[in-house]
Amino acid sequence: MDIQRKLTDLIKDAVDSVAETTGIESLPEVILDIPKDKKLADLSTNVAMQICKAKKGMMPQDMAEQITDIAKSGLRKKGLDKIIDKIEAKPPGFINFHFSSAYLRDVVGDIKKEADKFGSSRAGKGKKALIEFVSANPTGPLSVAHGRQAAIGDALANILEFAGFKVRREYYLNDEGNQILLLGRSIHARYCELVGEMQEFPKDGYRGAYIYDIAKKAIEIHGKSFIEPDEKTIEFFSNLGIDFIMETIKKDLAGFGVSFDSYFSQHKMTRAGKIEKALRGLEKDKLTYEKDGALWFESTKFGDDKDRVIRKSDKAYTYLAPDIAYHKDKFQRGFDILIDLLGPDHHGYIPRLKAAAEGMGESPESLSILIIQLATISRDGVPIKMSTREGEFITLREVIDEVGKDVARFFFLMRRRDSHLDFDLELAKKESMENPVYYIQYAHARICGILEHKEKEAKSLTGKLSDLELLDKKEELQTLRILREFPSIIEWSALNLEPHRLIQYLMELASSFHVFYTKHRVVTDNKELTSARLMLVEALKVVFSKSLALLGVSCPEKM
Repeated sequence: MDIQRKLTDLIKDAVDSVAETTGIESLPEVILDIPKDKKLADLSTNVAMQICKAKKGMMPQDMAEQITDIAKSGLRKKGLDKIIDKIEAKPPGFINFHFSSAYLRDVVGDIKKEADKFGSSRAGKGKKALIEFVSANPTGPLSVAHGRQAAIGDALANILEFAGFKVRREYYLNDEGNQILLLGRSIHARYCELVGEMQEFPKDGYRGAYIYDIAKKAIEIHGKSFIEPDEKTIEFFSNLGIDFIMETIKKDLAGFGVSFDSYFSQHKMTRAGKIEKALRGLEKDKLTYEKDGALWFESTKFGDDKDRVIRKSDKAYTYLAPDIAYHKDKFQRGFDILIDLLGPDHHGYIPRLKAAAEGMGESPESLSILIIQLATISRDGVPIKMSTREGEFITLREVIDEVGKDVARFFFLMRRRDSHLDFDLELAKKESMENPVYYIQYAHARICGILEHKEKEAKSLTGKLSDLELLDKKEELQTLRILREFPSIIEWSALNLEPHRLIQYLMELASSFHVFYTKHRVVTDNKELTSARLMLVEALKVVFSKSLALLGVSCPEKM
């Protein structure tokens, strides 16, 4: 990333120079990207096209050539002359950079020196980040949708830590309200059924088999003493249900490799008076008003499309009220960055929560709300229903039991978080190269097998970095090129909150390695070449191991 920043500065200087001679006043930001087709370049920018888009009458290719000519002359000054082999302007106006072979080979020495810290970054600058994810209501087992949130949230937290942020993972426990009362009534109805005192089941009650399990637990502890459905009885069953379900949730998350630093209870927040205190703060700042007996938050002052009710005319809170109080509590705990992972039915929360943050005197940019699209599970081409109340859904635990933790996490991470995910159970169970998890783990296992030779032949190998000059085949250089991208991928994934990019990177790295391994023998009669290729393979092992660890996926040494 330091090289990328130096190149960005190089192009900025060249753009400024061109602007002086052409009279351009409004200059776009210079952004360097890794092209999808790496045969075209290692890095590229379209700044010339952006300039010509704003300044009519100029040809992008001519502009690119002017910027390129100036940039070439500044390579040595920026200390880039031995790193960049070529800068060229390509139609319709791209400026492309090509790394030198020596620079590509140097990555092996960097990895050897930094070991599993290779790719780590100071991009986070030690900022404190709170990432809240999963936060499933304690009314039933974790579903596949929750599993996707768990995989994305945990991997993102790992990547943020590796990129220099101080991260805390939190689960928001929505343990009060109508859904909790309904849970208590559902359990009580099943309890009465089991003890022979039938009562009408709640119309919208929770019907899963787990409700019977909780009712049986109540019988074991208290016998038949809770028949009358009074307020205290329903409260007892609600609390019993929360405890039972949260114990199951925590167990399933642990089996999925996910743990939390804290569980934040909405019920405790309400009892502590934090919701009323937060609302009084908004009232004090004249950001609320009364209308039709309800209390409204004037969120349109901060870009929302309409004002929001926070306390209804019957004095009950809307969902927004505890959310405001919860985020106020987060900021008061000293976090610089708040990251919320929410389901696809929460798009409307983005403007209102950002408005609330600004209304509390915080920067709305410090709050990132990530919408995680649904994941559907198919078996034999038939989608499986997912309804918590009806009890007709496949749980996260069932997916883990069927395909394993590694495969489940990997598949949940494969797509962009804002894209729908179709989880193919049959593909997930295949032990073949068409299964992406197997494809990557097999690359790691194959590498471990190769490195067994190094242990046997260690004395006869030179182990000199100078041997790396022998790596000149296009498959070797391509693999080195991808290894060189790893720090950029980590930083990009962290700053853009997109862990799926690391999956894409691993697929590309595995593909490059498999091609290299197929075309070239690692162990040859040439000791220097063998030494160089084994060092390359060792570097690959480091990056595969670290990447899979960040994603929460294991690295088998044999398959």
